[in-house]
Amino acid sequence: MENEYIRPEDVITPISETSGKTKKKKKKKKNVESGFSLIQLLNGEFLIKDFVIKNLAYVFFIFFMLIFLIAKGYYAKDLIKRTEKAQEKLNARSADYVDSKARLEIRTRRNELVNKLKNVGLYETTKPAKVIRIKRTQQE
Repeated sequence: MENEYIRPEDVITPISETSGKTKKKKKKKKNVESGFSLIQLLNGEFLIKDFVIKNLAYVFFIFFMLIFLIAKGYYAKDLIKRTEKAQEKLNARSADYVDSKARLEIRTRRNELVNKLKNVGLYETTKPAKVIRIKRTQQE
């Protein structure tokens, strides 16, 4: 057995192989058709087709919803920024409150008040305060 060159015209193809070739051609046509649709999309020719014109209200609705979605995203970002700023202010005011409360507590300690009032001439009592109680009678 030797290898011989056979011309393509001399080869007889079975029927099953020829049907496969036509399928390949159809696939190529689909690719060509999709290429045309891509070209139509880029040119804007799809906008004048009957399908688009009939569904123009739906197209506008989808367009409006997309704009609404974008606006909602910007609103959410702005809301987050304002919330963070308010939280920072709240934290600063809380820190000021705690600091002021601590200073007031230090100033109003018993021994601090006694030392300040000695200069004025007031002294702390050494005797406890007496409680005066009045008994009420039923006649009154």
